[in-house]
Amino acid sequence: MVDPSRAAAEADAPVALDVESRHWLGALRGNGAARDDAILRLHELMVRAARFEIHRRTRGVSDLAAEEADILALETADDAVVAVLARLDDFRGESRFTTWAYKFALLGAGVRLRRRAWRGREVPLDHNDWPLLADTGASPAEEAETYALLGELRTAVEEVLTPHQREVFVTLIGHGVPIDVLAERLSTTRSALYKTLHDARRKLRAHLVEAGFIPLAGEGADR
Repeated sequence: MVDPSRAAAEADAPVALDVESRHWLGALRGNGAARDDAILRLHELMVRAARFEIHRRTRGVSDLAAEEADILALETADDAVVAVLARLDDFRGESRFTTWAYKFALLGAGVRLRRRAWRGREVPLDHNDWPLLADTGASPAEEAETYALLGELRTAVEEVLTPHQREVFVTLIGHGVPIDVLAERLSTTRSALYKTLHDARRKLRAHLVEAGFIPLAGEGADR
């Protein structure tokens, strides 16, 4: 039988870093020419990762010119290097350091491409302008239930949510605007919008449960 305390201790034990990862961390936490060289090499890695992700996402379906793609890759790499340096203490050695660092460039490239896709487009912030429910091909009874649920959801959005929660919920969920695009337009952060969206969903779920449209958690499991 496994000793629970021993298992917990083993789980909390630090992961032994590979030699390459130790070298990266040592150089980036150091100073002088060695650190400057490590930052330059890190930036080159981030540029390659960003270019790869931009090419992968836009291959054959984008009007993105090569020059603009290079600019996006460089800007993404700049941001990724800053993020990596600020979060060195978060690296736990569960993967190679370069693999961990690549993620900052890959995610950053996605954010910049989404922002570019919405550049010059109007972000719908009018909560009264909900998109129409698409025809799902369901039976008349199922469609009636769906429309009844949607109607109750609209009521809850109007009556339960605060104006800010309503704006965020309808824009992100109703219109599918990327969260980083909305954060930029509202001069706020992704974390703040995630918190607002979480609170809005919690309120809406509680309302729909009380109205009998969805069961409480755990109910209906045996039905």
